[in-house]
Amino acid sequence: MFSHLNKNKQPKIVDISNKKITNRTAVAEGIVKFSKSTFKKLDSFTTKKGEINNIAILAGIMGAKKTSELIPLCHNINIENVDIKIQKNNKLSSLIIKAIVKAKDKTGVEMESLTAVSIACLTIYDMCKSIDKKIIINNIRLIKKTGGKSNINNSKK
Repeated sequence: MFSHLNKNKQPKIVDISNKKITNRTAVAEGIVKFSKSTFKKLDSFTTKKGEINNIAILAGIMGAKKTSELIPLCHNINIENVDIKIQKNNKLSSLIIKAIVKAKDKTGVEMESLTAVSIACLTIYDMCKSIDKKIIINNIRLIKKTGGKSNINNSKK
């Protein structure tokens, strides 16, 4: 049974009132792929809209903080840290965005890390769409989750 549906198949928020507060960490990743010519223009990481890296990082942090407002039935988490890193992959003409979210809470921060990555990727897309109409956002996924009763490690390919 899905955890967000009651026995009558109606939506419900998961009851976490009896869960223990533990250290929670989630790592998510996404890729923004450009044409080779556009990717070469990103060396300075600036566009007409501004400096891409820092704006995408700020947008990702803001996205993580607003996750419970964006996703129905998602608990409001007391986030303690959001760390977003943007790495260039010259071989694939891509930017790899990674978000690490940490909290001490009763439920995990997977959705916050996935939202952070998604919003950072969308921000990069928005800032670059005027110079490249064929940008591809892909492979947004949870890499790792720790805390609570289950740990996940999808970093091995």
